Amino acid sequence: MTQCQGNDKDRFYEGCGREGPVRCIFLSEFHPEAGPKIVCQVPTNYISKDTFESVSVYIIPKAQLQRSMLTVTVLGFKILGFPVRIDDKNYKRNAYYFNLCFVCDAWARTVQYESVVRKLSDYLVAMEVESKFLSSQQDHNVENARLPKILCQVMQDLNSHKMCTLTEGTMTTHLKVVRILQDPPPVFDHHVPIFTESPDLFQAEQWDLTTQKVLPYIDGFNHVAKIAAEADVENNLVKACLQNLVYYGVVSMIHIFQYSNIYATTPKLRRLAEDRRLQEECYPVGNVEKPDPQSTTPQSFNGLLSMDEYCCQYSLTTQKLEELIDREPNIVVIYK
Repeated sequence: MTQCQGNDKDRFYEGCGREGPVRCIFLSEFHPEAGPKIVCQVPTNYISKDTFESVSVYIIPKAQLQRSMLTVTVLGFKILGFPVRIDDKNYKRNAYYFNLCFVCDAWARTVQYESVVRKLSDYLVAMEVESKFLSSQQDHNVENARLPKILCQVMQDLNSHKMCTLTEGTMTTHLKVVRILQDPPPVFDHHVPIFTESPDLFQAEQWDLTTQKVLPYIDGFNHVAKIAAEADVENNLVKACLQNLVYYGVVSMIHIFQYSNIYATTPKLRRLAEDRRLQEECYPVGNVEKPDPQSTTPQSFNGLLSMDEYCCQYSLTTQKLEELIDREPNIVVIYK
């Protein structure tokens, strides 16, 4: 189990938007005599009894909050749960209350785990209804029970592979962590869209009709208002279309470049000399690969050399020469 590094609290803070691993999974239930309690958790004793008791009213809440996604931040932990009540006269008090909870670091973004917690809880409900899988854990040594192994498998698989498949008897469920992106910022008339992915990677059938009309006018120079005019598409539709492309990472928005403006660096430029990560992000953008000298010699195609002679003089294979000719639109091959 990977433990949180000591300097995480210095680097991350609640609301920073960074995702973190699942640190612990525990199952709590309402005992008819002892009240709310943790009956199983992996790793063992990760959430202390004192910590649990301080938030137990939110872990096993009132009826109004049953089957609602609840997130509680306490003492450096963020606890994500989905409390459930199963009504049955065979239970004491005619109901069985439980809550399967994921525990993450307090700074971590946890919205991507909500669907997993809900689906895993429903899976446990189905097993409880069918075979009293959860309530029967009370009557056996929890160390020898099946539940701790299931929770351990879920935590390890989600942290390592972002997905997990559980099979218990005849029941199977598939869990997957789906990253939920934040809403993109609003798009304005003066914004200029630029592609972050090659448009050749996408098929026309992937896009709606509005997007198909807008894409040809995205060239890194046209601003939103100009694209709307040239594509003959209503302005608000173009903005909605571009906002959707920003959400999926196809385009990014920059401000319009005006030659009448004066562009100057800010004091933040000094970060480039100190921030290693920023350097790594800037390097691919500013790095210009040196062109192959063999591909920049169109002047040597003077019509005096045959292809065989050219290959011998410049130490090229026939295939390499043909590729060079194909890349140079101004070269014409004359056959004798």
